[in-house]
Amino acid sequence: KLDPVVGREKEIDRIVQILSRRKKNNPMLIGEPGVGKSAIVEGLALRIVEKKVSRILFDKRVVMLDMASVVSGTKYRGQFEERIRCIINELQKNPNVILFIDEIHTIVGAGAATGSMDAANMLKPALARGEIQCIGATTLAEYRKNIEKDGALERRFQKILVEPTSAKETLQILKNIKDKY
Repeated sequence: KLDPVVGREKEIDRIVQILSRRKKNNPMLIGEPGVGKSAIVEGLALRIVEKKVSRILFDKRVVMLDMASVVSGTKYRGQFEERIRCIINELQKNPNVILFIDEIHTIVGAGAATGSMDAANMLKPALARGEIQCIGATTLAEYRKNIEKDGALERRFQKILVEPTSAKETLQILKNIKDKY
């Protein structure tokens, strides 16, 4: 059960617009910690369920990838790559799934050991061929430090800058969630 998202219609509309394209259809949410990047993706998931999106997205579902869980317990060379390969294979078999990677900057260098590939390099070919769809979220600092430096990865995503909500929107958000606390 997801809470309704307040004051983020513009960002959700932009994600829907990007996801509905044939090419360059992977949005990247960039904003400071706590501005509501994950909430925007939850708002998208809610809109998909309610069919308040373009027809192309009606049968889609958003699945969040927890990179920490993917990395944990991989102590032998090749285990991490195998997990990422399995995830990519599953996504290729299920084109209705949109992958959401919060803290997407962690895929750059994730699992990379001497002579092995990081998660970003494993995802790039599938993203480039349009075989998988992905929504990323990160901070501007991490974007500049990790994503921008990898031109091929940066080109796979369309940036959406997420600004903090206004005082009025913040008040509405608090009113919406107050009964839960």
